[in-house]
Amino acid sequence: MHEVINKKVWVFAEQREGVFLPVVYEILSEARQIADGIAGVLGAVVLGKDMQQQALSLADYGAEEIYVCDDELFAHYQTDVYTKQLAAMIAQFTPEIVFIGATHNGRDLGPRLASRVDTGLTADCTSLDVDEDSGQLLMTRPAFGGNLMATIICPAHHPQMATVRPGVFKAEKCQALPDSCLIEIACAVDSGDRLTEIVRVVKEQAQEEDIRQANIIVSGGRGMGKAEGFALLQELADAIGGTVGASRGAVDSGWISAALQVGQTGKTVQPELYIACGISGAIQHLAGMSGARTIIAINKDKDAPIFKTAHYGLVGDVYQIIPELIKQLNHSHNKTF
Repeated sequence: MHEVINKKVWVFAEQREGVFLPVVYEILSEARQIADGIAGVLGAVVLGKDMQQQALSLADYGAEEIYVCDDELFAHYQTDVYTKQLAAMIAQFTPEIVFIGATHNGRDLGPRLASRVDTGLTADCTSLDVDEDSGQLLMTRPAFGGNLMATIICPAHHPQMATVRPGVFKAEKCQALPDSCLIEIACAVDSGDRLTEIVRVVKEQAQEEDIRQANIIVSGGRGMGKAEGFALLQELADAIGGTVGASRGAVDSGWISAALQVGQTGKTVQPELYIACGISGAIQHLAGMSGARTIIAINKDKDAPIFKTAHYGLVGDVYQIIPELIKQLNHSHNKTF
């Protein structure tokens, strides 16, 4: 195996109001394996205000070096100051690999930073690995509308950079915690580097539950045939303590909100139970839900691709099967012993 000594693998630890986003822990867990694969050191990079104490939690997920730059300028995300600070740190420490979560902010920061440090960026990755012969990072993402999965390398420029889709990796604490150190970094920017100023932060209550946090998802596709079918799915979801989701076909038909879309262009989910109703199983949808622990498919087409991924399958009309499931569930709940 190709061995590279003391190479640094960095994860940008995005925070909002002093709290790290879940994708940070997900990427750290996977990056721990990547760092081990190149005999490297895993580092987490924190920009924020008064984040030293919170930053120590990153060691639980494998970070050996925790870089913290503390300044009021980093309290809220701003493209210009974040890019300049991270570019300065990359120039100083020369990491081999840099990972950023493909959040709203990460998708803004990633390409700007890659351009600033003159390297490539593979966006929205769903899989990461290391080539055993060359030691190159293998970055896999959906391509051509999700009809293929492309694996990309960046051998000519460094660092190798990727944004990683939230929800595709599991956040797992290290069994054997590494010896970690906190490294305080001087601020390389000033207020003059800001092209915009944050005057006020306005919060709005989300209308839909974030399905990425759901343990049970009842999802409907174009095979539901009509918007009214999602009321039936909601009834089933309520009976089992779940949340309703949807395929892109259902969203494009205007039957349900895009916030509940699962798949390549929607959310990536890893629930304990995923019930796919009237969903054919296109690769774009499978990319967002194949990590579920248990998958149940209901479809009247016995040859639907979803049955190749599902652990259990029911061939039949969703409008006959789902009401019977609800009936049986309600009957069992109402039993007295």
